[in-house]
Amino acid sequence: MKSAREETVASHAAEPAADPGPPWRPLADGVEIWTGAWTPTARQLFKAPALELLASLHRRLDGQRRELLAARARRQSDYDLGALPAYLDGPVSDRALGDWSIAPLPADLLERRVEITGPINDTKMVINMLSRNADGDRADAAMLDFEDSMMPSWANVTRGLVNLCGAADGSLSFVKPAADGQPEKIYALDPHDMPLLMVRCRGLHLEESNLRVDGEPLAAGILDLAMSASLTAAELLDRGKTPKYYVPKCEHHLEARWWNELFRGIEEALGLPWGALRATFLIETLPAAMQMEEILYELRERAAGLNVGRWDKIFSDIKVLKEHPDRVLADRATISLTRPWMKAYAESLIRICHSHGAFAMGGMAAFTPGASPERRQEQTAKVVEDKRFEAALGHDGCWVSHPYFISPALAAFERRNQLDVIPELPQRPDLLPQGTGPRTLAGLRTNVRVGIAYMRGWNEEIGCVAWDDLMEDLATLEISRAQTWQWLRHGIVLDGGERVTRELVAKIFDEELAKIAAELRADSQHEAAAARQIAAFARAQADARDLFTEEKFRPFLATRSALAPSTN
Repeated sequence: MKSAREETVASHAAEPAADPGPPWRPLADGVEIWTGAWTPTARQLFKAPALELLASLHRRLDGQRRELLAARARRQSDYDLGALPAYLDGPVSDRALGDWSIAPLPADLLERRVEITGPINDTKMVINMLSRNADGDRADAAMLDFEDSMMPSWANVTRGLVNLCGAADGSLSFVKPAADGQPEKIYALDPHDMPLLMVRCRGLHLEESNLRVDGEPLAAGILDLAMSASLTAAELLDRGKTPKYYVPKCEHHLEARWWNELFRGIEEALGLPWGALRATFLIETLPAAMQMEEILYELRERAAGLNVGRWDKIFSDIKVLKEHPDRVLADRATISLTRPWMKAYAESLIRICHSHGAFAMGGMAAFTPGASPERRQEQTAKVVEDKRFEAALGHDGCWVSHPYFISPALAAFERRNQLDVIPELPQRPDLLPQGTGPRTLAGLRTNVRVGIAYMRGWNEEIGCVAWDDLMEDLATLEISRAQTWQWLRHGIVLDGGERVTRELVAKIFDEELAKIAAELRADSQHEAAAARQIAAFARAQADARDLFTEEKFRPFLATRSALAPSTN
């Protein structure tokens, strides 16, 4: 007899259409699923115990989640009227600034020099993240992502859960069929030689439209964490491995408290000890950067560390201060950790984490290998420079987006960890972004080009795209649209003398689409295939142009997943 997990994997391999019927199908007391989402894979994943767990967590925590989101909106209104994010004062901060340590780290969390990340729904990519690269090196940890690198369609979410099951027990495999004269290729894991397995859930603001409890959509973070833990945590613990998670987009210590209560609720329901589930929180918003110590204190029973999520941090810097004309940021490509406020943010995170026994993880090297040896050599040199800089600051490890760059990143981190490195800097350094240049037409073109490319993938349920030798995910799309919007909002005069207007932005969108079309025609041997691609990019261009030039800035590209297609 097959196990439930084997049946889930088998049913996913040939997914027929969902059953027709009423728009919503009741599954349990107060729990309903959108008819289009009730696929064979969903039937295998969402059994009665899982549904009971999801409903219980929703009823216990969703009201608080909505209050926290309302508080976010109120703070942003204050920022839009001229207020600035600031450090906290009072009893909460006094406790966090005291002498305390996180719960001791398990042995398998003590070496995380290089973590590789990618979408959890892409089976081949998951296998490659968990395997050795061509140089024989592998990452110390692999983060399977439900968030910025995964477009949250229902098919992607359920496929991600299936892949997680196969990754946890080492059974995941993928067959690339023979094509174009190339033989069939089989990808498989070596269950005895795998990095630390981690899962990044979706953020507090995201909702899963395809499941609802008592008529309300389920929080996506509840779904991702509860299902991931219920499917794999007990097995991992039985095998001496730590169930490890990443939590994104936190903005406040009270949000960290909410996430900790979610972890506790999952542990209680699954009969796990408190603190069995360990987590690293990404500090990737400007408000959270002002509360790092308070956030870590809230998580002290399960914290593994904090992470310098520098790309989303740039997006947050722009978004939070979008109405401040004196803090309009420079071209996104020029904002690195060498900028004073960015360096202070990284060093402050290292000091806080190491003072309390937690890991301080560095940022992402977003390169994908270039086509020529010369280009790859140039990229490798940049990765080495970046990672040596992070290691010199005191980070315990970093991120890469492609296995090719694991080896140079590993070489930059010579020690198992650097928990003993505590940077000397003011207790509360200035973390507010500074409005400086350069602001260039080339920077605007980069933003527009990334927007077109990313929306091309998004429209086909792809959450990260390899583009111009970089891995562009939701974070870089958000930076690109936020920066374009802010420059347009304030009518910025670029370094070449051009003023950013709607007419200029529209012109750049048209010119960049024309360039992409010319590239596609030059690279394709089939006119019809090129025409289809150009049509898809034209649609993406229109979507991105509308998004970048909206009158009112939306906080995120999306806050709800799309409903699964129905066959009615």
